[in-house]
Amino acid sequence: MRLSNILLFLFFSIVSLHAQRGVQSPDDFFPYELGEHFIPHHLIVDYFEHLADNSDIIQLEEYGRTNQRRPLMLAYISSKENLAKLDQIKRNNLIRTGLIDGKIEEEEPIAIVWLGFGVHGNEAGATNSAIASVYELVSPTNTTTKEWLKNTVVILDPSLNPDGYSRYTHWNHNVGHATPNPHPDSKEHHEPWPGGRVNHYLFDLNRDWAWASQVETQARLKKYHEWMPHINVDVHEQYPNSPYYFAPAAQPYHTYITKWQADFQTEIGLNHTRYFDQEGWLYFTREVFDLFYPSYGDTYPTFNGAIGMTYEQAGHSPAGRAILINNGDTLTLTDRIVHHKTAILSTVEMGSQHAARINDNFEKYFNDSKSGNIGTYKTYIIKASNGRNKLKELTSFLDQHNIEYGSVKSGSSVSAFDYQTGKTRSVNVDEKDLAISIHQPMSILAQVLFDPQAELVDSLTYDITAWSLPYAHGLETYATTQRLSVDEDYKLPTYTEVRTDKVPYAFLAEWNSLNDTRFLSALLQKGLVVRSATTDFVQAAKTYKAGTLIILRIDNQKKFGDQFTSTVQKIAREFEQPLGFATTGFVTSGHDFGSSAVKILKRPNVLVVSGDGVGANAFGQVWHYFEQEIDFPVAVVNADRLSRTDLDEYSVLIMPSGSYWTLKGDALDGVKEWVQDGGKLIAIGGAINKLKSDKGFAAKRKEGQKPAPKLPYVGCYASQERDGISNYIPGAVYKNAVDNTHPLGFGLPEYYFSLKTSGSAYNYFDNAWNVGFVEDDPMVIGFVGSQLKPQLEKTMTFGVQNMGGGKVVYFVDNPLYRAFWKQGQFLFGNALFMVN
Repeated sequence: MRLSNILLFLFFSIVSLHAQRGVQSPDDFFPYELGEHFIPHHLIVDYFEHLADNSDIIQLEEYGRTNQRRPLMLAYISSKENLAKLDQIKRNNLIRTGLIDGKIEEEEPIAIVWLGFGVHGNEAGATNSAIASVYELVSPTNTTTKEWLKNTVVILDPSLNPDGYSRYTHWNHNVGHATPNPHPDSKEHHEPWPGGRVNHYLFDLNRDWAWASQVETQARLKKYHEWMPHINVDVHEQYPNSPYYFAPAAQPYHTYITKWQADFQTEIGLNHTRYFDQEGWLYFTREVFDLFYPSYGDTYPTFNGAIGMTYEQAGHSPAGRAILINNGDTLTLTDRIVHHKTAILSTVEMGSQHAARINDNFEKYFNDSKSGNIGTYKTYIIKASNGRNKLKELTSFLDQHNIEYGSVKSGSSVSAFDYQTGKTRSVNVDEKDLAISIHQPMSILAQVLFDPQAELVDSLTYDITAWSLPYAHGLETYATTQRLSVDEDYKLPTYTEVRTDKVPYAFLAEWNSLNDTRFLSALLQKGLVVRSATTDFVQAAKTYKAGTLIILRIDNQKKFGDQFTSTVQKIAREFEQPLGFATTGFVTSGHDFGSSAVKILKRPNVLVVSGDGVGANAFGQVWHYFEQEIDFPVAVVNADRLSRTDLDEYSVLIMPSGSYWTLKGDALDGVKEWVQDGGKLIAIGGAINKLKSDKGFAAKRKEGQKPAPKLPYVGCYASQERDGISNYIPGAVYKNAVDNTHPLGFGLPEYYFSLKTSGSAYNYFDNAWNVGFVEDDPMVIGFVGSQLKPQLEKTMTFGVQNMGGGKVVYFVDNPLYRAFWKQGQFLFGNALFMVN
């Protein structure tokens, strides 16, 4: 070897050795030992940067920022040789899925293991265990993990929810004792509202994987789909007296989960038992945590071909840094970290030992998906008549999840399931319709999201049981068992900007989608005067429905003058909002534009109630709707301050679902007086319970038929949990009849599919408007308990009460649920803007 080469070799060897020696343990790096305190998020970032700077087997990538601008990070951990060819490993894996074309370059099979920690921020032991886990993987002294990393790429996200984690840990640092007090009464075990579980907008990110309403999820999915990992672990904590949980999961499994996925998660779990049994640690499997709802951090990866699993360690917010548990022992933060680290390392071990099997079965999953032999329906048809705005919202969603779509040849007629009626009929398919074939790599995910009803093999489930996108988005959709030839050249209906030299009498905009609500929000904030038709009308041989926005030049002449046309066109262009152009105020049918039936829509001044007694998720969904969906300003007041708030400063008061235990009677008296003086109250879900009929509010609970008492009790003690679900509804879709002549129903067809997540039932109004209501024997998708089901028939779902000079709008079911019920978000816009 030449001297120059020898010197170069020695130089790089010394540099590499120096880098490895520079890796500090967590105890050396942080100002206190790991497990002594919760590590602040910014110090976690610093530690991962330290590892990336001082080790050649870890790379760090910032993949996004939270709403509070904290970094979202991924650490890539593998052998030095693998890190040098990460792009090749990633490309080979995507070729296996069929998402990209190409030829796989020959290589030893590489297992790709994705580890996500702390999606619930106050399950802080999870995020702290990420620190311990990453150190074991990169530590120069751990030769075992180095062997695993020769054929494994670990992708580690130390904090899926930095904002929630920081909310919880900052609070805990402020109230914690110098020495942790394990007594459950101590303050550090009682986290204040809204808690760190949720993100900035108080969303549960573990329910958001499929809906991707939050910035954390949106950023994560981009990276996830670049990699499509083979194993995905979602690392959680549960309450302190529950032992460790790991796979296999509880029933029900979604029927699209493969035998391989079910079997291999069991193999991984059995590997964990070896380590847990050695230490005598308690654990449980096959209970509580099922694999049905598609938007979890375990099920969504499963429907993307991975082995998706949840790990749950005892701890959570009530545990603080140490807590007494029911066996007389003290559970410490250190215990929680060690347990999680053990399960994580066991998972990486299984990925390494079975890399070849994992790759083979992963590729088989996607080959089987593309074959179209799985599932009942072969093609989903979303009609062009849904309109450009709704179709654009849907295609954006499909693109986000790599679901292919296209168009079919015109003129074909097929037998198909009609989502609107629940019946099969003949349907004409037009080339302008959007079509989704299941003969594609993302076939399983597409079917999970579009099938009208998922098969539930066990009704003891953890979350909602119905979510089909056509119901959520309010789309006229059909599913056929026939395979149709779907081209990939689908194009949205063309957006055509109104261009004319004529002076407009008015601009017209349809009212039937969430994008229309966004457009109206922008118009009102710009200061434009907007009216709405309260009945259908015909002008220039075109029929416009009730709710149509009418922007008159004469209303806006004084403020905008010659800039009126360009101002409206600019806003329409921003939202790609189709506009009609009127040269006259005369209509051939309906009310002329000068009629009192064409109402001015006043810009609302909105106050939203939050704080103790209000559901954190429920408030967050309202908050997110205003700031992120329609970009409209709101003020927020805590419930215990409502009685001291001058409501005359506001025109709309929104009460999200909650118990409102902090809201006293005098506050409600003030709210009632304010409504009578012209205010508008919007009450959602549990908030309606606070509005008592003896105070003049119209909603009355429906009294159910009580079962005859059994004395003495005769039954099976072991089946009591299963017996209890006869009065339970985890989340099902109900078809409601709609009075779409009422402003609250504008833009809806004569039906609305509502996601019902509670058994609350209210009688039809006697002296108020029943706008959306459940009739006898309604169409129901999902599980409803046998005793509860008849109780929910003939009930009010949403309606409006006139109270003096004001209005009360009631929503029994939350129309803003998890920000994915798009038709509900449009309906809420009616309550906000149209009900005057």
